[in-house]
Amino acid sequence: MLVRIAGALLAVLACWQLVVWALQPPRFILPGPGSVIAALAEQHHYLLTNAAITLLEIVLGLFFGVMAGILVALLVAGLPGFGQIVWPLLLVLQALPVFAIAPLLVLWFGFGLASKVVMASLVIFFPVASSFADALRRTSQDLLDAAALTQATPLATLFLIRVPSALPGLGSGLRVAAVFAPIGAVIGEWVGASRGLGFVMLQANARMQADTLFAALIILAVLTIVLRFLVDAFAARLTPWVQAS
Repeated sequence: MLVRIAGALLAVLACWQLVVWALQPPRFILPGPGSVIAALAEQHHYLLTNAAITLLEIVLGLFFGVMAGILVALLVAGLPGFGQIVWPLLLVLQALPVFAIAPLLVLWFGFGLASKVVMASLVIFFPVASSFADALRRTSQDLLDAAALTQATPLATLFLIRVPSALPGLGSGLRVAAVFAPIGAVIGEWVGASRGLGFVMLQANARMQADTLFAALIILAVLTIVLRFLVDAFAARLTPWVQAS
């Protein structure tokens, strides 16, 4: 996997450099890879300090979004009446563009960390809740019939039969959430922030410092890839029988 990623990265850098050589665009429109690497080296303290803020927002948003998604999925599966009332509301919330929600979150929670964490949590919440709830609904009927023969209570059936069977679905939701988490945090920073990679991008764009903008994007991409690898490893440990099969 790492070899493939490295190969793809080298191919992108080569194509990027060829485009710069061929078209020779102004540096403020498309800097070359060398300029971006120089910006990373020269501004590493500034970039990494802001990257740490964005990473904190991502991790907190991922935690709260995943916990909320799991809780709602369990309630939807365990209480059908709850699902009939709440799920349509969640669909409406998910249909709203995130840019429409972000200004309200900044207004309600301020320009600090809280609004970005809530934004990331909202972006993450629905993929986790949807994947897990769908997996809970698709529990094998044979397993449910076997549980009924033992006179297991609905609560015991949910946690001892349906939840373990639905863990692969939860893993799929976590993998999607790992990719969406940085998006939510950066969108929150774009709307209103004084720190973070999103703030760096806005400032660099306003000053036509494309090399700094690309440097921030590269750091964000690296954070996303690392987060996805960590979530993949966690999901593999969560469902070892899937890997074995």
